[in-house]
Amino acid sequence: MNRHIVLAGALAVTAGLALTGCSSDSGPELTVTGAYMPQPVGDMAAGFLVVKNSGGTDRLTSVSSSLSDHVTIHETKNQAMRMVSSFEVPAGGALDLERGGNHIMFMDLKQRPEQGETVSVELHFEKADPITVELPVKETTYNPKKQ
Repeated sequence: MNRHIVLAGALAVTAGLALTGCSSDSGPELTVTGAYMPQPVGDMAAGFLVVKNSGGTDRLTSVSSSLSDHVTIHETKNQAMRMVSSFEVPAGGALDLERGGNHIMFMDLKQRPEQGETVSVELHFEKADPITVELPVKETTYNPKKQ
């Protein structure tokens, strides 16, 4: 009888380890490309970039910058934009913040950056460590999709 208890215990531990191995979600592995900011013409600006993820799912939860105390993330649906609390960065995929779509919004700029300068931002995620990104300031009408 003791042999059955030992065997059952060993099987339970083995099954638990196997399930743990199958269900573990690898951490996010994030890189940022294509970052830029069109030169602002007023006291607001937008930022665009792509967060690529070769690991597990994560979420962009906020963005901070010394350029503004009010930096938010916005989604665009049906040509209307609204502030959101986060964006998914899918496993093995990308979060694309682009003109006419989802983007970073800077309100009440402390200064107006000029073309050729860079603006530093810090991206904050649910799981991954923050990533600091330099946004080169491009001409007001810059659109990489049309280049």
